[in-house]
Amino acid sequence: MDLPLNALRAFEVSARHLSFTRAGLELHLTQTAVSQHVKNLEDRLGKKLFRRVPKGLALTDEGLALLPVLVDAFERIESSLETFKVGHQKEVLSVGVVGTFAVGWLLPHMREFQTRYPFVELRMFTNNNRVDLAGDGLDYAIRFGDGHWHGTEAVHLLSAPLAPMCAPSMASRIHAIRDLGRETLLRSYRADEWAAWFKQAGLESPLLTGPMFDSSLVLADAAAQGAGVALLPMRLFSRDLRGGRLVRLFDTQVELGGYWLTRLTTRRETPAMLAFREWLERRCVGSTELGT
Repeated sequence: MDLPLNALRAFEVSARHLSFTRAGLELHLTQTAVSQHVKNLEDRLGKKLFRRVPKGLALTDEGLALLPVLVDAFERIESSLETFKVGHQKEVLSVGVVGTFAVGWLLPHMREFQTRYPFVELRMFTNNNRVDLAGDGLDYAIRFGDGHWHGTEAVHLLSAPLAPMCAPSMASRIHAIRDLGRETLLRSYRADEWAAWFKQAGLESPLLTGPMFDSSLVLADAAAQGAGVALLPMRLFSRDLRGGRLVRLFDTQVELGGYWLTRLTTRRETPAMLAFREWLERRCVGSTELGT
């Protein structure tokens, strides 16, 4: 279907503002002209993209589905044009990364990737493992789990066994696993972690009443400040362990998931995507040494 670029742009700007008038100001067009562009697009598609509400406009389901695709497309066009202006053509790569992996592994290796692949302009968006590849306009997402997400292809990067960690001052009074029953056990939003760890240790989990966190980074910081004991992926907090900020308690560990590189199965891999995936596979897959 041959769709007019001006009409697509008029819809995209109108959808962001939910106003033909404000879209006209951005596009330097009259409100009537913007409205006509959108109507022409709706006629071509045979679908309504907006519905009128008392305070202005609202997107239909079809409009909601089309908007993130166009936002991503226009951003890529703008980015490509910018690279021509400065005389160095680069390819933008948008990656969503769970914060723990970003800080614990990716950032320490970022310089190596940039040196090896200077044509890639990496844009990283951190999250707490909640990500929408299509809605957020991402090429890839690195997330924690079992590798099964609907409509995605997943490449395993790192295993992430969990072990209890705490501040050195707290560790000095914890000598046996049963001593944990007297301590505050900090929790993540994945409610089964402590129960699984105690089961691995051959003991029944005590009643958990400690604070709950939606980020392992904040969880680790709370533990380092003496707020309690946290279950954390050792490999991603190796610097804290080596630096003495955190101390690992006991040899028992439990593996409830790993870190995966994911993309939509409908997303064709670009040269930048291939470079990033192949680099991660070489750097991560098969690596077993703590902190590598």
